[in-house]
Amino acid sequence: MPPRRSYDQYCSAARALDVVGDRWTLLIVRELLAGPRRYTDLHADLPGVSTDVLASRLKDMERDGLAVRRRLPPPGAVFVYELTGRGRELLPVLQALGEWGRAELGERRPTDAVRAHWFALPLLRALEGGGVVEVRLEEGDFHVYAGSGDGPVYGDGPAPGEPDARLVLDTGTCTAIARGELRLADAVRDGRVEVTGDGPAAKALREG
Repeated sequence: MPPRRSYDQYCSAARALDVVGDRWTLLIVRELLAGPRRYTDLHADLPGVSTDVLASRLKDMERDGLAVRRRLPPPGAVFVYELTGRGRELLPVLQALGEWGRAELGERRPTDAVRAHWFALPLLRALEGGGVVEVRLEEGDFHVYAGSGDGPVYGDGPAPGEPDARLVLDTGTCTAIARGELRLADAVRDGRVEVTGDGPAAKALREG
C-alpha cells in the first residue's frame, strides 16, 4: 500500500488527522460502531461515496489499525469489516464532533440523505442508565446500547429481544434533540416521546 500522507507536524492533533482526516473515514467509523458490516451495507449507508474511495478508505483503516476484515463463519460465510479497539476509541471523538456540529445542522435540505440510525449517536448522549433502547421513527427503527462496553454501540432495525426501553417519537422531535434545541427528558415530559419498558433507561427517562 502507498505510504500514509502526513502533515509532518509533531502534534497529536496533526497525527490524529493523519489517520482519520481523510474524507469519509470518520463516517465509516460511525457506520462500523453498529458492529460488523459488509462492504455492500457500508456502501448503501454512505450515499455519495464511490466504490473506489470506500475500498481505499477501508484499506487505509486496516493499515492504520482502526478496522479489520474477516470472514463470518457458515452459514454466513461473507466478509465483514469491524472496528478494532483502537477504532472504537473514536466514539467520544465522533460524539464531541457531533455536539460541536449541532449548530451546523439547520433545516434538512432537499438534497440531504437521511438514515434512521444516524440519530443513534445524538440520542446516546441524551440517555441515562444502561440497557438496550429501541427507537421508532418514521424513517425506520434502530436501537442503541446505553452504557455499551466492547460490543456494538447501536444497531439498525428493532432491538434483538425485548428492549429495556422503547421510544416512539416523530422525526421533528428527534431532530430537535439532535440539534440540542430540546432535551430528551423534556420531550418525554411534554408527551412528545412515548416511553415503554421497565429497564433503567426507561425509568430514568420517566423520572427525568
